[in-house]
Amino acid sequence: MTVERIFDELGHFKRFQACLYFAAVFQSISCGIHYLASVFLVETPNFVCNISGNITDVLLGNLTGLTVEEVLPFFKAGSGPMVVRTTEGQQWELSRCQRALRLDPLDFAYLFSGNKTVEACAGNFLYDHSEVQQSIVTDWDLVCEKDWLAKLCQPTFMFGVLIGALVFGDIADRVGRVRILMFTSLCQFVVGVCVALSGNYYVFIVLRFLLAMVSSGYLVVVFVYVTEFTGIRVRTWTSMHVHAAFAVGVMVVALMGYLVRVWWIYQIILSLCTSPFLLFCWKFPETPFYLIAKGRFQDAQTLLDTIARVNGLECRLRAEDLLETTEQNGVPLLEQETGQQNENVEKKQSILDLFRTWRMAWRTLTVWSIWFIGSLGYYVFSLGSVNLGGNQYVNLFLAGAVELPSYLVGCYAMDRIGRKKTCAPALLLAGVACMLIIVVPGDIEPLAIALSMTGKFAIAIAFGLIYLYSCELYPTVIRSLAVGSGSMMCRVGSVVAPFCVYLAEVWTFLPQLIVGILAFVIGVLTLLLPETLGQPLTTTMEEAEALGRAPVKKSALSTKGAGGDGLEMKRAASEA
Repeated sequence: MTVERIFDELGHFKRFQACLYFAAVFQSISCGIHYLASVFLVETPNFVCNISGNITDVLLGNLTGLTVEEVLPFFKAGSGPMVVRTTEGQQWELSRCQRALRLDPLDFAYLFSGNKTVEACAGNFLYDHSEVQQSIVTDWDLVCEKDWLAKLCQPTFMFGVLIGALVFGDIADRVGRVRILMFTSLCQFVVGVCVALSGNYYVFIVLRFLLAMVSSGYLVVVFVYVTEFTGIRVRTWTSMHVHAAFAVGVMVVALMGYLVRVWWIYQIILSLCTSPFLLFCWKFPETPFYLIAKGRFQDAQTLLDTIARVNGLECRLRAEDLLETTEQNGVPLLEQETGQQNENVEKKQSILDLFRTWRMAWRTLTVWSIWFIGSLGYYVFSLGSVNLGGNQYVNLFLAGAVELPSYLVGCYAMDRIGRKKTCAPALLLAGVACMLIIVVPGDIEPLAIALSMTGKFAIAIAFGLIYLYSCELYPTVIRSLAVGSGSMMCRVGSVVAPFCVYLAEVWTFLPQLIVGILAFVIGVLTLLLPETLGQPLTTTMEEAEALGRAPVKKSALSTKGAGGDGLEMKRAASEA
């Protein structure tokens, strides 16, 4: 008997598991919120260099006004300066990062061919508050020579995501999943509010880095938590739809960004969105996998009895029995398997084993590429949606909403036509959508937005299924290592994504071009991977290498140890 027997006896996804699942996934919304909140936190409104003195007249091309605020919404970078006249009779040409004083002008006109004195703005700017009332850019003047500080906010956050995944994933295996869920949830609320109260840019960056760590920690651990509370029959669906809660968080960001235009109020409201979770998360039980693995059989038995009672079933399981197996040649099978695994780990568990043969090396590079482009494409489509034209709030909302059907389609397709035949077409579709965006005429914004949403839909499918696909492509002895290393490539993609979005300043469609080419090429390479649908999990390197080449012959032990494979997949998810 194995731990997986719990779900055969007490239900794979009945009342108890459903309540826990939706409660735990509810807090995942906050992860989506904090990951994308910077879209509006660091939004840069239209601005122009300011001057001292009272302004009486303003010229901008053919436009005239009495104040800069009247004309500023029409001012565009690179379209020519804004000309103003003060009560002292001085005439200034105002640009974004410099101003020029006209010397001895004859009359007040937009064009001037005389001499000018040019000087820097010296931190004196005037912002257009018609769209953005307050952001950290307007509060701390993160423009011109300081604009790189604003652009650094999202990459540093993503670096915190990488560190948090490493730190909390390891701690959760040591102290338990529930303690980490409670700690990271509380920290998301407390640190999120502290971000809103930041007194300067550097405090803001440090607090956002810490917020990234705890948000990433929660997302990693909740994936393991729900996996260990749901049976194998529904595990694909439950793990995929953790991502759906993240997408809801993206939609909440868009809604709050539209309703609240003051960044610190916006940040506080976002931090409060999932605070009700703190009222009941302390009642969450530890997972049966963790309790039994740590030898806490009495606590595990109490949990099993509770699950049975809530699900309306009779509990006939004993926690101590879940680790017992039949004997073969006088030796318990569990001990045989453990001994074999320990020996294999000592001999083989090295990242070099991912490249042990040309076949495995090619597979590893392809899988890593899928992890990378999945993360890169996801965040480029999300962060770049506000630059597509039209209403930026609607664009971001759609970028989150389009993920919900993508996970439904992905789950259905991967269990019907296969993992490879779902992942590869999804990446190819994302690549084609990116290329088509480039050739769409600039005056057809709805078509460009529709293509971007199509790309986001496709990349979300590939991004969602690569977790499970990676587990199935590698044997037990290096499965955790394979998924963990792939997850690291995913984090690298998320760190690179903001810089890729900023390349739009060089050429509007450069981010789409990069993602499109990579997605298409990697989609073609994915077609060369073996199909794993319907295949048992492999336990040795030889079996893994034989995937897609010949039927995999499972030993008597591995066919009887399906629950053990489930445990390995759980451990792999924890490492990721």
